Amino acid sequence: MTRKKRAASEAAEHAVDEPRITPAKAKNYLKVAKVLGPAVIPVLAPLAVQAAGVVRDRYDRYRAHQLGVPVERLAEFTGRGAALHARIAGIGESLTVLRDSDAGLVDQRTSTLRQLAAAVRAAERMPTARRKAAHRAVAAQLDELESELLHRFGVQ
Repeated sequence: MTRKKRAASEAAEHAVDEPRITPAKAKNYLKVAKVLGPAVIPVLAPLAVQAAGVVRDRYDRYRAHQLGVPVERLAEFTGRGAALHARIAGIGESLTVLRDSDAGLVDQRTSTLRQLAAAVRAAERMPTARRKAAHRAVAAQLDELESELLHRFGVQ
């Protein structure tokens, strides 16, 4: 065996026998932390807070984009049914455009949207399987409403 291989195998044997952190090493780390902590923490704390703010802002923008709503309205759509609530709100806003041409239809569809929103809120407290089934049913009705709206707007 060459010297390098022998030295490497001996080092590996010692590494297995010896724990990574020993009580002596831990004491040394604590001593260093006591000396450096008061100097480093005031410098790093504002950077950590700023980084956390940037991460939160990016996550909010991502979530708002995912739901298709402005960041300012993101707080309105929370929970497991957030995407459905956002879709309901979007359809409701689209219905206001049709109010002048067909008020009866708009009133009927607005009532349907209120019922769907109530169903989504009620589903929040259901067991997982029932909640998912309720969300699928609401999503199917929203698909129908959206296709009807697109047809009314002349998009096919």
